[in-house]
Amino acid sequence: MLEIKNVRYLYPDGTRALEDISINFPREHILALLGRSGSGKTTLLKCIGRFLKVERGKILLGGRSVYDLSEIDLRRSIGIVFQDLYLFPHLRVIDNMTLAPRLVMGEDSKQAKDTAMVTLKKLGIDDIWDKYPSQISGGQAQRVAIARALVLRPKYLLLDEPTSALDVDTTDEFGRWLVRLKEETTFIIVSHDVLFCEKTATSGALIEEGRIVSRGSIDNILKKTKR
Repeated sequence: MLEIKNVRYLYPDGTRALEDISINFPREHILALLGRSGSGKTTLLKCIGRFLKVERGKILLGGRSVYDLSEIDLRRSIGIVFQDLYLFPHLRVIDNMTLAPRLVMGEDSKQAKDTAMVTLKKLGIDDIWDKYPSQISGGQAQRVAIARALVLRPKYLLLDEPTSALDVDTTDEFGRWLVRLKEETTFIIVSHDVLFCEKTATSGALIEEGRIVSRGSIDNILKKTKR
């Protein structure tokens, strides 16, 4: 289980971003982090993914601090996809997909490519495997970034506004796909798409000014966001 205990994080200028954050993320769930822009949601994802170091508190995975894990063990356990997708512009989609499995997982080229193609097909974008990032749409690029994270088969995948570049139909299909996959990978989502969260998430937490003010079923959390 992923556990956050009494986490505090300050921005470099001393502004409080997170204060006394405590929450557990059990497996086989889709959890939505909700709140206004600037409330600390994405900062929390960055702390979990070890892109930021907390000032106080603990982030534990299976009882071990994420700061004690090797980079390889961490990336095998926790994947993250930001709004800035960071696809390598000089690599084709398939090469973006297979780079980490070969370098991190030690897979041979054929195995990595086969896994990548299966994952791309699940997201309905296997026809763009030989394209460069500049040749595909924003929605396609977003799905490629998510697929690239999933080929490492992480226990947890953190998604920052994953539907922001998707149309309505693709968003619905993406949500159904997450539901099918949650037994393999637990998803933690930051999103302003209330309808998507309502249809997809199993539970949620509401963050205001760097603090968790409510948690529980997604229906109850969404009711509180509408007040």
